[in-house]
Amino acid sequence: MTPANFEKDDDTNFHIDFITAASNLRAGNYKIAEADKLKTKQIAGKIIPAIATTTAMVTGLVCIEMLKLAQLETKKIEDFKNAFCNLALPFTSFSEPIAAAKKEAGADGKLSWTLWDRFDIDEGRDITLKEFLAYFEAKHGLEVTMISSGVSILYSFFTNAKKLKERMPLPMSQLVMEVSKQEFKPKQTYCTFEICCNDKDTDDDVEVPYVRYKFRGF
Repeated sequence: MTPANFEKDDDTNFHIDFITAASNLRAGNYKIAEADKLKTKQIAGKIIPAIATTTAMVTGLVCIEMLKLAQLETKKIEDFKNAFCNLALPFTSFSEPIAAAKKEAGADGKLSWTLWDRFDIDEGRDITLKEFLAYFEAKHGLEVTMISSGVSILYSFFTNAKKLKERMPLPMSQLVMEVSKQEFKPKQTYCTFEICCNDKDTDDDVEVPYVRYKFRGF
């Protein structure tokens, strides 16, 4: 390890670039207003460092866990720790995380996944609804019975035949916009879908992860 002294005015060390990227990722997750590099530099210059506080302790513990993630290939789940601390008591406690529960789909358990997994679809173009359904049948042996995006149902087995016929040739991104009545952001390249499926071999309902679909930026 090589200690790095934070310096906001040195653009060659990429400290502000990293902070801008990380803080904007968090802002996007929590619907907080994002900040550009200049504003981030101004905010960072006004922050008083937390020395002997719970914040400093938590930061140190988080950094230790990040170093373990950098050595992920040599680490077991038992090597990681959840920490609970309160310096006002004082109280510090550690516990080991447990592995995410695995779920299986298919008669022979051919598809195994956890809540951290997803289907990634990147076909190099914006495929149609008909191709989307065929993709899951051919690659995963799954019959998709429903597709939703947010609160909008894009496809379902009980949709009337006329509407299904109209939607089948539509590219997925166009289908999302037509049904949800919302536009994609200019730089957005992915959208997510929740799907319900039946196993093609057994015709049983199976639980599957969500879908991250690339429709732009090929």
